[in-house]
Amino acid sequence: MQDLRIALVQGATRWHDPAGNRSYYGDLVAPTAGNADLVILPETFTSGFSNDAIDKAEDMDGPTVAWIREQAVQLDAAVTGSVQLRTADGVFNRLLWATPDGALSYYDKRHLFRYANEHKRYAPGRERLSVEWKGWRINPQVCYDLRFPVFCRNRYDVERPGQLDFDLQLFVANWPSPRRYAWQTLLRARAIENLCVVAAVNRVGTDGNGHPYAGDSVVLDALGQPLAEADASEGITYAAVSAEALRAHREHFPAMLDADAFELR
Repeated sequence: MQDLRIALVQGATRWHDPAGNRSYYGDLVAPTAGNADLVILPETFTSGFSNDAIDKAEDMDGPTVAWIREQAVQLDAAVTGSVQLRTADGVFNRLLWATPDGALSYYDKRHLFRYANEHKRYAPGRERLSVEWKGWRINPQVCYDLRFPVFCRNRYDVERPGQLDFDLQLFVANWPSPRRYAWQTLLRARAIENLCVVAAVNRVGTDGNGHPYAGDSVVLDALGQPLAEADASEGITYAAVSAEALRAHREHFPAMLDADAFELR
C-alpha cells in the first residue's frame, strides 16, 4: 500500500434535484483534482434521503452514473457516493465506486432504515463489496449499515489469505444531528474493532423533511483517533492516511488472530 489522500465532501444536498446536485457537487469537488486519491460524497447525493425520490430514480445508463465516471477521470481519483437507482429487481440505495480507468463497481445498501420506512419502498442489497485502490483494500457501507457490526466485521484469513478483509472502511450517510452521538461513537467502534482506517461522510444543512444535519465527517485511524474532522460547514476536509502506521499497529496489536470465526448470511 501507499499513503492515501482522502477528500471528505460535505455538501448541503438539494432536495429532489438530481441535475442541480450534479452541478453543485461538481463545483464542490473540483478543487480536489491533484489533491486527493479518494473523493467521498454523501449518501443519496442527488436527492437527499427521501422515500419520494424513488419516483425520479435513474438506471445504470442514466446521467448520474455517467457523471460520477466523468468526475473520476477529471479528478484522477476514485469517487464514491450513493444514489437511488432502478433495476429490474427494484430500486436500490446504491453506492457507486468509479475510478479514473473507467471501471465502475457498486454496493447496494443492505440495512434499510425501518424508522423512516425505507424498507417499504427500496430493495435491500445482500453482498458486501471490497475494492482495491492504490494498494488499499476498501469496504464501502451506507449509513444505517454502521449500526450492524457483524456485517461490518473485518475478518482474518477469509477474503485474503493471511490478511484482514480490508484496510479502509468507508461510510456515506444522511445521518440527522439528533443522533450524532451514535454516529460519532459507532464510527470509532468500527475503526477500533476492525483494526482499520475509517472514513465517513455525512451531509450538512436541513433537508426537505425538516431534518437537520451536523456533518461530523471524519477520518479515523485504527485506534479510533481522528486524523481529520469536519464541523457542520459545507466544504472539503482532507486527510492523509499512512499505510505504514496501519501496518505497524496491526503488527503490534494483532487482535485479529484471536477473533471468532463466523459466516455472513
